[in-house]
Amino acid sequence: MNTPRKPRKATAGNAPGKPTGTAQVVDMESRLTHDHHQPLKLWLRMLSCTVRIETEIRSRLRNEFGITLPRFDLMAQLERHPEGLRMGELSKRMMVTGGNVTGIAEQLVQENLVVRVPDAHDRRAYTVKLTAAGRRAFERMAAAHEGWITELLGGVSPQDKTRLIELLSQIKRHVNGQPADGVE
Repeated sequence: MNTPRKPRKATAGNAPGKPTGTAQVVDMESRLTHDHHQPLKLWLRMLSCTVRIETEIRSRLRNEFGITLPRFDLMAQLERHPEGLRMGELSKRMMVTGGNVTGIAEQLVQENLVVRVPDAHDRRAYTVKLTAAGRRAFERMAAAHEGWITELLGGVSPQDKTRLIELLSQIKRHVNGQPADGVE
C-alpha cells in the first residue's frame, strides 16, 4: 500500500529547490513543495512579498519616526480628508475594529498630531482631523515611505510594475465578483 509522502518542513538547509547549506530566509513561500498547484504558489508568493515589505516598512517607521504602521495608516487616511473622518469611517477604511481606531487616535491626540472635534449633528460622535503639526509630520513620513517603497520595488522594471498592477487588479475584480473588464 502506497502512503502519501509527507512533505518535509522547509528550513534554510532543506527548502525545495535549494541545495543543502544554502542560506535562505524562511517564509510562507518556503512551505511549498513541487506538488503544490500554481494558484497556491501564486498566493504564497504574493503573501510572502507583502509580509516582507510590510515588516521592513514597520521597522523603518519605528526607527526613523518612532511611529507604528497603524498610526501612520490612520494619519494617511486623515491626510486624504482634511475635513476629518468619523471614527466609524476610519475603522472601515483601515479594516480594523472601532476599539483599535480609538486607541490609535488617542495616542495621536496625546502627541498633538490629531484632534477630535465633536459632531454638530450627533453628540455621541466626533470627527478626527490632523493638526498642523500632524500634517507636517505626516508629510515627512509620507515622503520617506514613498522612497522606501520605491527602493524595495526597485528590482522590477516600470513595464513589469505596470503589468503587475494590471494582473493584481484582475485578481481583485475576480475576488470582488466583478467582471474581468470592470473598473477597479
